[in-house]
Amino acid sequence: MLYNLHTHNYTANSDIFEVVNRYPYEEIDVPYLSTGIHPWYIDIDKLEEHLAIIDQRLGMNNCLALGECGLDKRIEIPLNVQQEVFEKQLLLAKKHQKPVILHCVATYQEAIAIKKQLKMEEPMIIHGFSKNAQVAKQLLDNGFYISFGKYLLRNPELSAVFATVPNDRFFMETDTIEEGLELVYEKAATAKNIEIEELKNIVSNNFKTVFKNG
Repeated sequence: MLYNLHTHNYTANSDIFEVVNRYPYEEIDVPYLSTGIHPWYIDIDKLEEHLAIIDQRLGMNNCLALGECGLDKRIEIPLNVQQEVFEKQLLLAKKHQKPVILHCVATYQEAIAIKKQLKMEEPMIIHGFSKNAQVAKQLLDNGFYISFGKYLLRNPELSAVFATVPNDRFFMETDTIEEGLELVYEKAATAKNIEIEELKNIVSNNFKTVFKNG
């Protein structure tokens, strides 16, 4: 079994366990999902409505995580507004004891600070990681998990970064890419210099550790 931490495209492939992103305004049309307010799509007028939907969904067994949610310095929505929305969602993750799938763009320091400030004990996973080994180490040192996908396929230098991540702290994903999850696993196994079967076992164990009912 392959595990896809984060995708927007449900494939219904019986060999893949998929955590499919469904925003609060999207229907639940998949077996397992995560739900949250992406910083790009913050709608202040509907914030309370969306938070109520997230609260309700996080209480469901098949809603495995909060997310994707997070912070992004490259958009026009002010960072203080993003932080307020992010923190409200994190409190819901704490309430329901669910992991968090994070969108972070140029905001790793802020994410680390908020994690400490709110004393988050729930697993927090940076999705779509694309940075260097120094950033990866800082995140790992602060208790984050890291998920790899698109950039592992696109950026040859990221393989060396991925190779430094401890085996109990990473996930695989496809997000919105057209390439299949199998390709991501192949690239990751090559980077770690291990067989695909071993990689599958590693990710499976990580999934069961973090999601409890994976």
